[in-house]
Amino acid sequence: MPTARRPTTRQTSSTRRGAERLGYGPVTDNLPPASTDGNGRTGARHEVPAPLRDDVRLLGRLLGTVLTESVDPALLDDVERLRELSIRAYGEHADAALEEAERLVESFSHERAEQVARAFTVYFHLANLAEEHHRVRVLHDREAELAPSVVDDTLPEAFTQLADEVGHDEALARLQRLEFRPVLTAHPTEARRRAVSASIRRLSALLTERDTLPYGGASLAENERKLLAEIDAMWRTSPIRAAKPSPLDEVRTAMSVFDATLFSVFPTVYRRLDDWLLADKAGHDRPLAAPFVRLGTWIGGDRDGNPNVTAETTRQAAAIAADHALRALEQAAQRIGRTLTLDEQGTPASDGLRSLWQKQRQLSEAITAEAAAESPGEPHRAVMLVVARRITATRLRDADLAYAVPEQLEADLRVVQDSLIDAGAPRAAYGDLQQLVWQVQTFGFHLAELEVRQHSQVHEAALAEIAEHGVHGTLSDRTREVLDTYRAIGSIQQRYGVRAARRYIVSFTQKPEHLAAVYQLAELAFEGADDAPVIDAIPLFETFADLEASVEILEASLELPQVQRRLAENGRKVEVMLGYSDSSKDVGPVSATLALHSAQSRIAEWAQRHDINLTLFHGRGGALGRGGGPANRAVLAQPPGSVDGRFKLTEQGEVITARYGDATIAARHIEQVAAATLLASAPSVERRNAEATARFADVAAALDSASREHFHALVRSEGFPQWFSEVTPLEEVGLLPIGSRPARRGLSVESLEDLRAIPWVFSWSQARINLAGWYGLGTSLQEFGDLERLREAHRDWPLFATLIDNVEMSLAKADERIAERYLALGDRDDLAAKILDELRLTREWVLKISGSEWPLAGRRVLGRAVQLRSPYVDALSLLQLRALRGLRSGAEGQYKDGLQHLLLLTVNGVAAGLQNTG
Repeated sequence: MPTARRPTTRQTSSTRRGAERLGYGPVTDNLPPASTDGNGRTGARHEVPAPLRDDVRLLGRLLGTVLTESVDPALLDDVERLRELSIRAYGEHADAALEEAERLVESFSHERAEQVARAFTVYFHLANLAEEHHRVRVLHDREAELAPSVVDDTLPEAFTQLADEVGHDEALARLQRLEFRPVLTAHPTEARRRAVSASIRRLSALLTERDTLPYGGASLAENERKLLAEIDAMWRTSPIRAAKPSPLDEVRTAMSVFDATLFSVFPTVYRRLDDWLLADKAGHDRPLAAPFVRLGTWIGGDRDGNPNVTAETTRQAAAIAADHALRALEQAAQRIGRTLTLDEQGTPASDGLRSLWQKQRQLSEAITAEAAAESPGEPHRAVMLVVARRITATRLRDADLAYAVPEQLEADLRVVQDSLIDAGAPRAAYGDLQQLVWQVQTFGFHLAELEVRQHSQVHEAALAEIAEHGVHGTLSDRTREVLDTYRAIGSIQQRYGVRAARRYIVSFTQKPEHLAAVYQLAELAFEGADDAPVIDAIPLFETFADLEASVEILEASLELPQVQRRLAENGRKVEVMLGYSDSSKDVGPVSATLALHSAQSRIAEWAQRHDINLTLFHGRGGALGRGGGPANRAVLAQPPGSVDGRFKLTEQGEVITARYGDATIAARHIEQVAAATLLASAPSVERRNAEATARFADVAAALDSASREHFHALVRSEGFPQWFSEVTPLEEVGLLPIGSRPARRGLSVESLEDLRAIPWVFSWSQARINLAGWYGLGTSLQEFGDLERLREAHRDWPLFATLIDNVEMSLAKADERIAERYLALGDRDDLAAKILDELRLTREWVLKISGSEWPLAGRRVLGRAVQLRSPYVDALSLLQLRALRGLRSGAEGQYKDGLQHLLLLTVNGVAAGLQNTG
């Protein structure tokens, strides 16, 4: 049944009457019908569901109350005036309204400008929360109304289609080999503080509670009081961190997501799949679903360009993760132990369980005596309580009681499970106990595999230094740190197992020697190959040239004896990472997309020739300029043979929170990507992608050449790097304390070569241009010219459809008139004209191809989200422009510091409004 909604509680106080204006209120209700002015701004409306509108109005009203109470009613008046003008700028007399809004912003005192910026930022956090809450509500309602087999993008749907094509048994075998590997990274794209994130989680719980309360009455009033107090605390919390987080702070942030959702969500997804596979035998027969999610992390291991990540950091990161994993397993085992109150008369212990009990007694008479006293006549309960105590001992490193490896724990759980089955209690065996088995299989004792990444040039320099001075000679701190990193990997493997840390990613792999260096340094760190830890060197191909040379490098790497040995040991498994960020910055988004697709196809063919089990690791960011967009659609557009039931990608920054912060949304995301991964290797999908790639090869070639030429004409213009730093908040973004890693690898803004892709993308999105996601596409489409052929490609070629649809989203979040104001900050009318002309041309051709009247007209949920946010983002952009103009005019001293603080406040707000920024 759909969730019932209550009318908003009536307000009586004068302050609350004044606050009722903030939210999706009357001004938004009066937006004009679908229309687009000459600048591409749209007043088009997507219908806002009543429950979502109610939630936003409630939260907006409460925020208005907070602003009135904490500052003065005039602040709310200023916020409302700016809000109304920003909305009017989407209807008639749009230019006049935008100019009036700009004059209003300039009239604010500095203190008022900061207050208004903070108010809009808090509003975005509340609006995002309301939309997430509504999404969860919709998912719950959909589950209540539909059978799993008829829901799109689910594993049952994917399995059914695959079984129709390859047969049930083969489909089941593929399902049981399925792998989805999300890898959490600390790339600094999440501008929101942890304190704000925690506040949002508490507000989310209060909204959920509100859905269950009766209409009116004291309960609802108390809920509103709590909401108001929480919003008040959020308003009073500085949105900017006092200092950059350390790598270990970033580790702890990731752990909060594990504790809140991931530990329970993964087995929930397995359970839902198993319930469908077994139907009426679910919970009674042995599960058919095998755990397919394996979590990875770069947080605390990625030292490429980040001097703050050391060998000791990596050791501590592994220890923190293991502590969280073991605490979670310990609590689950204790809970199950307490509930297994099955008496021996009706559920007798098997010989295996009695044997396990005797082994436990040999380990500790005291602990087993205590468990027996708590569980008289309940042998399964007693054994599980001792299992829980042994997990505690593992966490505390009590060698006498600790499990050496997670496989020992799993074996004990299997003994308990088999005993319950033998005793005729399969539902106890396959209930919560099965959940725990899945959790042990998924997380082990390490929680997530800690992957190390380092730049190939660092390895080259270290080997050269060691060759000159000897491994025990006088070495630089950096070279000693390189060697210590391998020792850290070795110690992690000894403590938590090989699964805990064995992957070593080599940034800018440009020749086979860059892979050989990883193994050489490992041997040097340990005085020989026999003592070195297990290492899998993974090439990361990032630039266009590296992608083009990838197969040649991989072919040569097969001659390395260390690679040959690993292939013999691991079942001929090879992993190759593809970098979306630097390739896009290198040749532009269109050529990068096509180059990545071509490289995947060629690498997959290489792997097939050599009988290699290939996993392609996609280094995707959240923003479109870094490979962003819906992951499940991207999987289904991959070349034949490049997925084969395995998909691995990076998850970072705001994407981690958006995809995994809520349990219901996390389960949906995991299932969508897993379903696409299973289906990507279906004969029909592979055939469609192969035929489309061949059929539209002429389109790809034309778009590649023209877009790359046009992109290079811009970014290689004389003085472009300096101009880029003038017209965007590039330098100021580097001041934002959102990550432990520097924004650049070391060079100044005189060169874009060493500028990290994240500030490149982040800065263009802040300037409301989003150039990294579309530049060069419009010109290439116009030069190709055949609109019907392009529409045909959009319909029949998944890669092109994904590109066009993602660019459409990027264009929807761009704003030409706001962008024009940013571009005017630099004294290069020629470059500004190039960008604005290309923006118009890209919008024109993308809309003609998609058949839409305005960007995202055909995508109701996403279009609605962008439509409702855009005026509010505009308001923050105008405040940011005010700060940038002051900084670019040479402000000094306290005035400069104040402008920088205002700018950083708006960066937080714009990031919250746009959502996928880096």
